[in-house]
Amino acid sequence: MSKFKNKERVTPAVSTASLPDIVFMLLFFFMVTTVLREQDLLVEQKIPQATQLQKLQNKTLISYLFLGKPKNTSLYGSEPRIQANDVLINTSDIVQWVNQERDMLAEADRGLITISMKVDKEVKMGPVSDVQTELRNADARRVLYASTTKLPE
Repeated sequence: MSKFKNKERVTPAVSTASLPDIVFMLLFFFMVTTVLREQDLLVEQKIPQATQLQKLQNKTLISYLFLGKPKNTSLYGSEPRIQANDVLINTSDIVQWVNQERDMLAEADRGLITISMKVDKEVKMGPVSDVQTELRNADARRVLYASTTKLPE
């Protein structure tokens, strides 16, 4: 007989006491790092429908302009206004805004800046034409008009 006996080894159970802590740390991390909304809309937005749409590839090169009636009509009036980066601006400020947006991009991407105009369907063509003229003056030639898909009838 052998001098040493083979004892049965029992592996201890995995402790799950720290599992809730890990889950809550992950939840907290994702809550802090997730961006839900980039801008607060100060103008009304009812986007028109289109029959042909094209999806954008590189959304980092896109800057958004919103045109519509202000939500706070007592403060801003009832005429259509232009919103850029959570601020209402005038048409004369568009060139400066485009230059600021270009400066935030990398040097190689500055010529590829795209302006996405989200225009309320109740806005007349006059303010849209004024914005287009100012974008041409700012040498922002790539302009998109946002719309929603038209549902098949």
